[in-house]
Amino acid sequence: MTETTAATEAAARAGVEVRLENLTRRYGAVTALDGLDLTLHKGEFVALLGPSGCGKTTALRLLAGLEDADGGRVVVDGKDVTRLPTNKRDMGMVFQAYSLFPNMTARQNVAFGLRLRGVDAAKRDAKAAEMLDLVGLSKQVDRFAHQMSGGQQQRVALARALAIQPTVLLLDEPLSALDAKVRAALRDEIRRVQLEVGITTLFVTHDQEEALAIADRVGVMNAGRLEQLAPPADVYHRPATPFVAEFVGLSNKLPAVVSGAQADVLGVRLPLVDPTTADGEAVALVRPEAVTITTTPEGAATTPLDGQVVATAFLGAISRITVDLGDAGPVLVQLPTSEAAAYPIGSAARIGLRPDPVLVTR
Repeated sequence: MTETTAATEAAARAGVEVRLENLTRRYGAVTALDGLDLTLHKGEFVALLGPSGCGKTTALRLLAGLEDADGGRVVVDGKDVTRLPTNKRDMGMVFQAYSLFPNMTARQNVAFGLRLRGVDAAKRDAKAAEMLDLVGLSKQVDRFAHQMSGGQQQRVALARALAIQPTVLLLDEPLSALDAKVRAALRDEIRRVQLEVGITTLFVTHDQEEALAIADRVGVMNAGRLEQLAPPADVYHRPATPFVAEFVGLSNKLPAVVSGAQADVLGVRLPLVDPTTADGEAVALVRPEAVTITTTPEGAATTPLDGQVVATAFLGAISRITVDLGDAGPVLVQLPTSEAAAYPIGSAARIGLRPDPVLVTR
């Protein structure tokens, strides 16, 4: 087979549509998935995000065929695969545990799936070398697992999953066992490889930073249901539900009064994420970076936006300052660390609210 033919075949196999239709899964009295509907477009990278027990891993396992659904369908490239066994679904899987064969080199691990498929030795070795080069391990092809770092082992696992040219790539918290710096580098590498190969990918994680950083769309799950599925910026800036607003990022909870499709928050009128919200008293969810801070002018009349700095958290390039507003409670303000020194603990401060759309809850 020529390189051109191989590339054409790979392109034809990549980028299939995946649909999870009304999937239900129960474990005794516990409903892990409650009528889940989820579509992955061709070549799309979707991340499922949520707390432990929300159903995200169950959804991936049903797609992989590792578990049977109690109801609903799994459709891949227009074909109903709900009752097909795992080995008939043509999917590549990478899990939290690297699961490399300790007695095999990186090249042999990557070639293992091809050997099971009857590919001759020369072709599978060439393919393994190609995949290891794709994930940046061309110099480690003959190393055993114990001779590689955790990040390198996970790259081998990714290369092994891609070597069989699967129709769908499934990633189940593949970075959670790695340290922060390696995790950030490898997540970017996974995204680069996914874009280069063009494969439809489902990525399950509890780490919101990972999901927001590399996914085309993020699905936030709660109690077996999909609360929101949207591009990362929309999930963060325009959360569909209070659960999404509180799970993804941090939010200040401030007293508000809704009227005329706006919220009056501490005397500041802010637009609503949902303009159809009913009038009345509510709680506005305001992001810390949407809060500004200045020094309270001497002799100025006190306003609901005035308070006292009671804490500062150093987070590297940014810092979070806590301002106690009295009856309105504490408010987090996020700002560059270079500016935080101007507001020492105990100092008087006045906050401001950026006119971003806010979600309210009752």
